[in-house]
Amino acid sequence: MAFDFIDDVLSQRNAQHLLRQRVVVENVTGRAITVAGKAYLNFASNDYLALGDKPLAGHNERSGSHSSPLVTGYHASHRELEKRFCELLGYEAAMLFASGFSANVSVLKALFNDAPEGFIVQDKLNHASLIDGGLQSNAQMQRFNHNNIAHVQARLSKSKSCNKLVVSEGVFSMDGDCAPMQELRATCDQHHAWFMLDDAHGFGVLNEGLGSARDVKPDILVLTFGKAMACNGAIVLAKNNVIDLLLQANRDYIYSTAVSPLQCDVVSQRLTQLLNAHQEREHLAQLICYLRKQCEHVGLALMASETPIQPLVVGDSESALEMQQALRKKGIWLSAIRPPTVAQNTARLRITLSAAHTFEDVDTLVSALEQCR
Repeated sequence: MAFDFIDDVLSQRNAQHLLRQRVVVENVTGRAITVAGKAYLNFASNDYLALGDKPLAGHNERSGSHSSPLVTGYHASHRELEKRFCELLGYEAAMLFASGFSANVSVLKALFNDAPEGFIVQDKLNHASLIDGGLQSNAQMQRFNHNNIAHVQARLSKSKSCNKLVVSEGVFSMDGDCAPMQELRATCDQHHAWFMLDDAHGFGVLNEGLGSARDVKPDILVLTFGKAMACNGAIVLAKNNVIDLLLQANRDYIYSTAVSPLQCDVVSQRLTQLLNAHQEREHLAQLICYLRKQCEHVGLALMASETPIQPLVVGDSESALEMQQALRKKGIWLSAIRPPTVAQNTARLRITLSAAHTFEDVDTLVSALEQCR
């Protein structure tokens, strides 16, 4: 029978403790989540500044853009939002996307659509969207050991391509550590390569909210709105000619209905809140230090991270799932991250902090972790 393999694949993944399932969320805030009528402390959100809990002013914009951006879908609200990000971060031009995944994949494909002998060098821990974009592009792609500048230099020095691109994340979503921005920029300049950065988890949190790229300007910067900005969508910032090229060759942008003007209004309001969230960032930084100190006190070895992402490596997937379930019985909601999202034998509990949390919440979390390990 056709497609009989599907049940076999699902059974195999279930036996390996790797089967993914959706959970229906009934209510969620930066601090709490309700599932199946039960409330939990929420340590699995990307809403780092708890902006999702803040109200928004009434919306007068239309809910639909009615067309793709190159037909009649490019509204004044799109242009104004792009202009605001350009002025904030020092770029000539920008382009809005419905999601960060779409932005990453499509930019890498389109950039190398007509590029002779393109060469992409990516960090091994880059997000799946970046890896997929590189694999689907017409460029040769190689990966370098995580945050290893010497390996980047070795990759670039061996390439004879005149169109070289180094790709990294600002904050790595599963480890919580940061890219060596200064060194990456210097290495790119030394080898006449461009630098592309996905700062999904850094923007809004680091460097007074301006993210990983505040002091080091990538040639192409991708920001997503679904993390610290607590809404949806993404933006790509670059030089005028890069955005002009994407208008010609980026199939995801050309053949998709444009982001709605209503969503642009939401993003604009959230951006204002984000830039003014000084107290939230300060409190979040204090929570990060407090969590790490308390975990160290009870012998829980968190990975090295100074960001809201604080992973606790468990090892095998079965143990990670068992610990996740034990924590839920204690009112703690955490995500067990398993292969292939992370490497074999590095399954982990991905703790994420929000400015909505209290120090007492962290104490509750650490106590539960200590009891369940």
